Amino acid sequence: MIRVFLADDHALVLEGLRSLIEAEGDIEVVGTAGDGDQVLEAVRALRPDVVVLDLQMPTVSGLECLQRIRAEGLPAKVLVLSAFYDGDTIQSALEAEADGFALKTEPPQQTVACIRQVYQGQLVFPQAARRWLRQQRQRPGPAADLSEREAEVLSLVAQGLTNTQIAQRLNVSENTVKFHLQNIYQKLGVSNRTEAAGIFFKQRQEGRR
Repeated sequence: MIRVFLADDHALVLEGLRSLIEAEGDIEVVGTAGDGDQVLEAVRALRPDVVVLDLQMPTVSGLECLQRIRAEGLPAKVLVLSAFYDGDTIQSALEAEADGFALKTEPPQQTVACIRQVYQGQLVFPQAARRWLRQQRQRPGPAADLSEREAEVLSLVAQGLTNTQIAQRLNVSENTVKFHLQNIYQKLGVSNRTEAAGIFFKQRQEGRR
């Protein structure tokens, strides 16, 4: 059984998801919470396999909950459930080590499918979010357009580190490294790590002139 904890400040969302999940044969709800403080206490005590987490939570935001879950080394996979899929929201979730991102506007059964996928170790993002990210990153830009974490990943790529080594160095998952690399390639207008490293060294040389 996949043990799931649900966190959302809307009782209707919680009850709807709980009812849907209870009809599934391989997933069980071990608890629910309506604010961030309850989330952290419950995840520490219950040790669920997957936390379905709304970012808009009272007392402690969902994003901060996610950051604390990772900082404390709690083993739960975290599926962010949000009504928003703008770039900042998605990027913040990835930077905080979310394992997936589901939209409240999608059919509820899609959220159940995402729970199974993140439990199996897949990095899950909805098509709507992927389209938005592609639209924002179609125009190649210089390395200066990279976020701080993306620049850090690119520097390690240029040093010849593998995805596994980068993940260990930055204390993140390999899926997160892959996500950052996809963004780096799109921003730089390249298709592989060799080309990306070439731009890194070229710009570093230009910066020394």
